[in-house]
Amino acid sequence: MKKMKNIFLLLVFALFAQGYASAQSPVEGSEVIGRWDLTFAIEDNAMKELGLFRHGLMDSEGFPGWLEVKLSGFSTFVGSYVGYEGSARPISQVHYSPKEGKYHFTIPPQWMNVDDIYFEFSLKDNKLSGYKILDGHKLQWTGVRAPDLKREKPPVWGNPKNLLDDNMSRWIIPANNKFRMEKGVLVNPEAGGNLVTKEKFNDFKLSMEFRYPEGSNSGVYLRGRYEVQIEDSYGLDIGSMITGGVYGFVEPAVNVTKKAGEWQTFEITLVGRHVTIVHNGVEIISNRPIPGITGGSLDSREGAPGPIMLQGDHGAVEFSKIVITPAID
Repeated sequence: MKKMKNIFLLLVFALFAQGYASAQSPVEGSEVIGRWDLTFAIEDNAMKELGLFRHGLMDSEGFPGWLEVKLSGFSTFVGSYVGYEGSARPISQVHYSPKEGKYHFTIPPQWMNVDDIYFEFSLKDNKLSGYKILDGHKLQWTGVRAPDLKREKPPVWGNPKNLLDDNMSRWIIPANNKFRMEKGVLVNPEAGGNLVTKEKFNDFKLSMEFRYPEGSNSGVYLRGRYEVQIEDSYGLDIGSMITGGVYGFVEPAVNVTKKAGEWQTFEITLVGRHVTIVHNGVEIISNRPIPGITGGSLDSREGAPGPIMLQGDHGAVEFSKIVITPAID
């Protein structure tokens, strides 16, 4: 009996050792693990046929995107993907072919009534290149590793800047603009274009007062890449898509949204990729990292300074205060 027990223990140990050794061995294709900033090349005819359009002053080089690949268990790659619009969505498995040196995955569509979307790509010289098949269109894309945006020292804040004046002089006005100033208030009465600041910023504090009518939807993009949601979400369950959430990524701790038509406040601090948001006097997000760009971003160059963008293409919204305090570089 004792001998059988010893044999059993030896077998268990051998299996454990084998599993441990497998876990320590590098998985083929694991070089892709990490976060990637993507750029999609979409020709004008494909844009028209797909019903796509450029938000505000989107990067002329192409449509932005984001990809994260992680290892699940011993050998399975999983991930997340953000397209030019919509939220981050999970990838159940990223497949790798050692023979071809290529990766591929498929995800269902989010806001388009099309077949599942197929991605195929390869990794060379620490860069991704590949294509996706979207409704029969083969769209080429490239990817570079996303920067960590770590800050070695806390920021030193400069002087506040008021972004509102009667001439809207601090903003680039889009062709389909509906924003206008009325008695010191920036008013967007209906869906139109997105406002983008002329100036670009690294780290900053942003103070805002806003309101919207019932059922409306807007947002403010930090560096033109990370959307803090503004939406009629009074009484809704907590999620990243209610007012104060970082769209698709970071949920507020509580929902303190007021009823439509009431003035509300944001105090937003962005340092590197870490964000703190105080909504209506309550800290709802405390120094949380934003994993990557959100849908509707102007570009995917996360390491560069970026503007403030106000979303005007979804619905009516008003801003009575927009003051930014940049960090001193």
